[in-house]
Amino acid sequence: MWYNHRMGYGDYVHQLPGWPRFEWDRERLAERLAEVRHQQGRLIGRMEALGFSARQSAELETLTTDVLKTSEIEGERLDASQVRSSIARRLGVDIGALAPADRNVDGIVEMMLDATGLYDQPLTEERLFAWHGSLFPTGRSGLLGIATGKWRDDHGGPIRVVSGPFGREHVHYQAPAADRLEREMRVFLDWFNGRVQLFRDGSAMEPVSKAALAHLWFVTVHPFDDGNGRIARAIADMTLSRSENCPQRFYSMSAQIRLERSDYYAILESTQRGTMDVTPWMEWFFGCLGRAIEGAKTTLGSVLEKAHFWESVQGIPLSERQNLVLNRLLDGFEGKLTTSKYAKLAKCSEDTALRDISYLVGRGVLLRGTERGRSTNYVLARM
Repeated sequence: MWYNHRMGYGDYVHQLPGWPRFEWDRERLAERLAEVRHQQGRLIGRMEALGFSARQSAELETLTTDVLKTSEIEGERLDASQVRSSIARRLGVDIGALAPADRNVDGIVEMMLDATGLYDQPLTEERLFAWHGSLFPTGRSGLLGIATGKWRDDHGGPIRVVSGPFGREHVHYQAPAADRLEREMRVFLDWFNGRVQLFRDGSAMEPVSKAALAHLWFVTVHPFDDGNGRIARAIADMTLSRSENCPQRFYSMSAQIRLERSDYYAILESTQRGTMDVTPWMEWFFGCLGRAIEGAKTTLGSVLEKAHFWESVQGIPLSERQNLVLNRLLDGFEGKLTTSKYAKLAKCSEDTALRDISYLVGRGVLLRGTERGRSTNYVLARM
């Protein structure tokens, strides 16, 4: 378990003379960057080919996973039904009865949706303070009171990231002193918003590379008492949305980082204790991003299967009852579909249910099972 702790001081990248003029080997990274950009393009193209409803469902699944996993990275487990309901409410997606969400859940959902939905808006001090306030609506992190709406002040001493039991902590990183934060964040925000160019030839930075560097830079400055990791990942997601010119998220970096949490912390620690050359961090970030995009195929599998199904029956006229029952089957209907179950689902008579089913069998949408009589059942044919 990693947590913030206030102690002494050590040698870190933010103390180097060149800080924050990072360097990286563009030639070494070029092939991996091109590959991950291609992966992005293929996934976005595939999702854009789907209908609006399917894209909304995919976004709901992705954002729910993202919110849950970015919190799990920090050791916090949120209620999945609350997260899903909070996101659905804000996206206007009908998922039936909505579970009430507490303020902590609504807060992180608001931050994530602001970051990605308004990805083309500048990142400002005020916006970061609002995100931080959303993460900690009660002004507390666990039992500890924290200041929201401003940078940390180190009133209890310099802040460190440590792990291990009390008295035998292992120090992973110590952040810059609080009296540097005004300047540090001004430089970061000027760079992020394109007001200054700090690197190489001064040309605009490739956006996926910028996502990787923004994540690292923000979490290294560590401007808040708590929540820095979640905000750093939101900034990365915001920048990835810019790279795709798309507010909808169809893959989750946080979910992949959660799977690779040990490697994530290890590469952060080695980079923050290293030189201004951040090539290994960029390389890891690109690889993690590529694996996140590949992982989306599994996460969105059911959404894509449903989209494929509806494409396959596009030319077949269907009633509202038939659409309702087919959707239930696609969502993982328990047991076998019979005439009586169809009648209950569609709220119709069994005679009407039998006519509906016979029509669907005749059009090749449903297949009749091997059993007969009262046990006759049906399954989807076009999946």
